[in-house]
Amino acid sequence: MDLPVTQTPQPIPTPTPVPPPPPPKSHRNLTPIIIGVLVLILLVIGGLFLPKLITKFQKPKTVTINWWGLWESKEIVQPLVDAYESSHPTVKINYVFQSQREYRERLQNALSQGQGPDIFRVHSSWIPMFKSDLSPVPATVYSASQYESLFYPTTKTDLRIGNNYVAVPLEFDGLALYSNDDILAQAGKTVPTSWDDLRQTAYDLCVGNTDNGKCRPGDKILVAGVAMGTSDNVDHWQDILALLMLQNNVNLNNPSGKIAEDALDYYTQFSRVDHVWDSTLPSSTESFASGKLAFYFAPSWRVFDIQRLNPNLKFSVHPVPQAPLDPTRGEKPVNWASYWAEGVNAKSLNKDAAWEFVKYLSSSESLQKLYSTAALTRAFGEPYSRTDLASSLKDAPFVGAYISQASNARSWYLASSTYDGTTGINTLLSKYFADAVNKVNQGSSPAEAIKTLNLGITQVLSRYGLAAPVPQSN
Repeated sequence: MDLPVTQTPQPIPTPTPVPPPPPPKSHRNLTPIIIGVLVLILLVIGGLFLPKLITKFQKPKTVTINWWGLWESKEIVQPLVDAYESSHPTVKINYVFQSQREYRERLQNALSQGQGPDIFRVHSSWIPMFKSDLSPVPATVYSASQYESLFYPTTKTDLRIGNNYVAVPLEFDGLALYSNDDILAQAGKTVPTSWDDLRQTAYDLCVGNTDNGKCRPGDKILVAGVAMGTSDNVDHWQDILALLMLQNNVNLNNPSGKIAEDALDYYTQFSRVDHVWDSTLPSSTESFASGKLAFYFAPSWRVFDIQRLNPNLKFSVHPVPQAPLDPTRGEKPVNWASYWAEGVNAKSLNKDAAWEFVKYLSSSESLQKLYSTAALTRAFGEPYSRTDLASSLKDAPFVGAYISQASNARSWYLASSTYDGTTGINTLLSKYFADAVNKVNQGSSPAEAIKTLNLGITQVLSRYGLAAPVPQSN
């Protein structure tokens, strides 16, 4: 049997791979374009949201507001500061209590050197001295109409430069008549409401070391009737004299004529003619506190001095007397204003934040809190500057008299106890008015004294751009 012949198997040929067809020519560069578009979108999205994400996780920048205060200690303002910082975590308030001594010079020096505070307290009569340092009150804080409705009318002239208000008052003060209650009760007298009544009552109450007890020239005064007539020992004589002139329709920028002469003459009659006060007596504040003075004129803060000097003295505070009024001519009472306000440094880098804090301080809630905190350690806090809070204090002991007079109060640059330094507007004017008082007391005519006074007033006011310069003689 024949076996089959074994054949070597032939390998199966491997097919040659066929390359894929090339992509269409139009799609060959699409991938880089898509990648570029995606990168661009990511960059845009990152630009929009990345800063916000970074800001969200960054610690907010803290703004520090430096506030120079006067009269109120840090303990009294601290509750307000704490409340504000709690609701404004990015704002820190640095309150620095300032001594009144040389305060005006110290403040102006700091401002001129670019080292001044963001917020500072100024007297209502100091605006001409600080006109280049005060930032206008923004409309976002108080519009002009809001400002004028919230604060007393005297601010329209006192705290304004051009069309802008430049400071916000946190308190109001002025002048009132203090009476010794025991002296009046023992004599069966009432508190006078007119100047003629005051003059007669003061004369009736004055006690001298004579047989009949009357006060006569050259005799020693044991109990004075009223502290008026001199300029050396009557505290706040400037305010009293300015008030008399304003009530007599005198233009204090240019006092002249019989109305100015009569006001000056009347003021000096209490020492020169009636002898119910003289220069041998202690200061009017000391005399009243010792119980040796029936009537005394002063701002509200003198209550604290009186109570400290004599806690047992029985006294009360009343509106100032008025000159005769003619209602048919629209005449209204004229009272005196002398108060402090908060200004913001025109060069501050934090003006917006500073003004927001001043707005908070001047709110009704803040002023009430400031008042109640101060009243924990003294007879009362600072009388309210806002008209919408007047009703809450109008009947308050000591303070009510000032609030009841506020709507008709006026002021000028002849202000006492502002500590404005030897070159300040108040001090310079006081020197000229004191000379006028002294001249009349020494026998000069009121007309002569007023003529010299007018020249002095013009010199001082022209220094601050408030009057035409005095012509120089050749």
